[in-house]
Amino acid sequence: MNIKILHLDSNNPVLMQQLQELGFENHEDFTSSKEVIESKIQDYHGIVIRSRFKIDKTFLDKATNLQFIARVGAGLESIDCDYAASKNIELIAAPEGNRNAVAEHTLGMILSLFNNLNPADREIRSGHWNRESNRGHELDGKTVGIIGYGNMGKWFAKKLRGFDVEVLCYDIKENVGDVHAKQVSLAELQQKTDVLSLHLPWTPETDKMVNTEYINAFAKPFWIFNTSRGKNIVTADLVTALQSGKVLGAGLDVLEYEKLSFETLFQDKNTPEAFQYLLEADNVLLSPHVAGWTFESHKRLAQVIVDKIKKLYFN
Repeated sequence: MNIKILHLDSNNPVLMQQLQELGFENHEDFTSSKEVIESKIQDYHGIVIRSRFKIDKTFLDKATNLQFIARVGAGLESIDCDYAASKNIELIAAPEGNRNAVAEHTLGMILSLFNNLNPADREIRSGHWNRESNRGHELDGKTVGIIGYGNMGKWFAKKLRGFDVEVLCYDIKENVGDVHAKQVSLAELQQKTDVLSLHLPWTPETDKMVNTEYINAFAKPFWIFNTSRGKNIVTADLVTALQSGKVLGAGLDVLEYEKLSFETLFQDKNTPEAFQYLLEADNVLLSPHVAGWTFESHKRLAQVIVDKIKKLYFN
């Protein structure tokens, strides 16, 4: 076929190896600027990327022979999807590859926050043995609300099967509920939820969705967990809710302040006041956008991409 693929980020070796075995011609460029990549992109039929830079109209106009874009991850928000589709470019993502990792990470954050594991660990290491202040909460008996019931939301609901909890889900798509979660209206979910977990893409509709008005629509004080996209929550509004007790605690694998590459968060010396609060709060648990990035998912993501590229050309 003589299909040339340009790999713009490093990934698990199985991706390159298996594509090579299938007869694709693979090239790597993990360091050149976007402008340099644009100067040669017309030579390629496919690109494989994680989150290095945006694939915008300028890039796509120069990619005159491009047949597919494969993102080794769950979302495609860094790609101008509509413009790519207008050029008949196939878009490939791999939410199946890290949905289990995200689900397990979300559950881990809940149990850690409920049981004060991080503060308790720090206290003991500094010579303090405080039992009463580290009394925890049990997940059993709670109502868990899931916003976004696609790959990630469904797998998280499956992980809750061992707990005596009511699981509700809300999604803009109809009839996505299953044996693990009952699909309800947003109003009903906000009325009943004790624990809220976000599993959403970042779109114009979800951008800054969780703000003061949204939070105050919940009938009860609740915990919130976000392993989706940081800009889905207005951090300053979340902090206000944490301070008032409307939000009992937050587990955030993603942050509003993330850069596209995920690697330059702390290069800006002007730390936002709301972010500083998160850094100092004991009822906040943070992780660096790694919920979907386990050793197992690293390989599984690559395999999903290989399988979908193979299907595109051989099936």
